[in-house]
Amino acid sequence: MLIIGFESSCDETGVAVACTERGLLSHALHSQIAMHREYGGVVPELASRDHIRRIVPLTRQVLGEAGVRPEDLDAVAYTAGPGLAGALLVGASFARAFAWARNLPAIPIHHLEGHLLSPLLADERPDFPFVALLVSGGHTQLMRVDGVGRYDLLGETLDDAAGEAFDKSAKLLGLGYPGGPELSRLAEQGDPQACALPRPMLHSGDLDFSFSGLKTAVLTRMRSLRDVGQDDDRAARADLAASTEAAIVDVLAAKSLQALRRTGLKTLVVAGGVGANRHLRARLRDALNTLGGQVFFPPLHLCTDNGAMIAWAAVMRGRAGLVDLAALRSDAAFEVRPRWDLQDVCVG
Repeated sequence: MLIIGFESSCDETGVAVACTERGLLSHALHSQIAMHREYGGVVPELASRDHIRRIVPLTRQVLGEAGVRPEDLDAVAYTAGPGLAGALLVGASFARAFAWARNLPAIPIHHLEGHLLSPLLADERPDFPFVALLVSGGHTQLMRVDGVGRYDLLGETLDDAAGEAFDKSAKLLGLGYPGGPELSRLAEQGDPQACALPRPMLHSGDLDFSFSGLKTAVLTRMRSLRDVGQDDDRAARADLAASTEAAIVDVLAAKSLQALRRTGLKTLVVAGGVGANRHLRARLRDALNTLGGQVFFPPLHLCTDNGAMIAWAAVMRGRAGLVDLAALRSDAAFEVRPRWDLQDVCVG
C-alpha cells in the first residue's frame, strides 16, 4: 500500500510517501524558522500562509523523487491535531481535496502518535513493548507502548514541558529563535555545574514532570547577573545555559529510568524534537548500557515535525488493522483538533 502523508501542525510543512512493503520512499520538509525568527516565535497567521505556499511544490517533489504518480497511491494521511488550528486546516483541507479528487481514503493522524512511532523508521528499530519518552513542543510524556494504538500514559508534565523550558530559558538568556537549539549551542561553552538550579519533581515518587520552577530559577539567576552587570557576559550566560540543559536532562533521564523499573521493561524509545539533544542521547545510552537494555531514537532529521512520521503512522495503523479504508473513502466531512488527547486514538 502506497500512502502520501502531510504534516502542517505548526511551523514545518512536511510531505512524504511511504510504502507498506518498502518503507519510506521519499520525504521533503520546509522549515519556517527563518521567517519566524524576526518575531522571536511562531506567528500563527504567517505559518498558515506559508503552508499554503509550500504544500503543492513539496507534493510534486516527493512524488517525483519516489517515482510515484498520484494514481498509484492507495491512501492519503494528514495531521488532524493537535497543533495550530489554521496551520492544521491547510494540511487537512489540501489532503482531503487531494484524496477526494482521486477517490482515495483520507486518514487523520494524531501528531504525537506520528512522533511516537517515528523511531520505527530508523535502521535499528525497537520491538513492542517499550517505554516511550515523548518530548515534543508543549508535550512531555512517558508511556508504555504495547503496540500500535496501545498506549498507557505513565506520567506527563503538569505545567511547562521540557521543550518549553528550553525555549523560555533561551529567551531569558537573550537568545534567538528557535530557543532550544540556541541554548544547547551556547551551553557547549559553559560549565553545567556552575549554577545550582532545581530539578523539579525529581524525587516526587511519581512519573510526572514540572519545569515551570526551573524557568523561574533561570529568571532569578539572570536578574542576579544583571544586578552585578554580568548579564551581557557571554561566559556567565554560557554557564547558565549549560546548567539549565543539565537540569532538564537530569530530570528526563531519571524519570525515564524510573518508568523502566516500574514496568519491568528494558527498552526505551525517545521521540520528539528534544530527542535530538546530544547530552540527553548520551546520558540515556550510557544508562541503558549499564542496565543491559536498549534505547532508540528517530534519525536526527526526523526528530522535528515531518511528513514521514505521518505517512508512517498511517502505514503502521493500516498494518495493525486500525484503519477502515472504505469508510474513510466515503466520508467527505472532516475536522481538525487543535487539542487532542493521545489516549483518544488508543484501542481496547
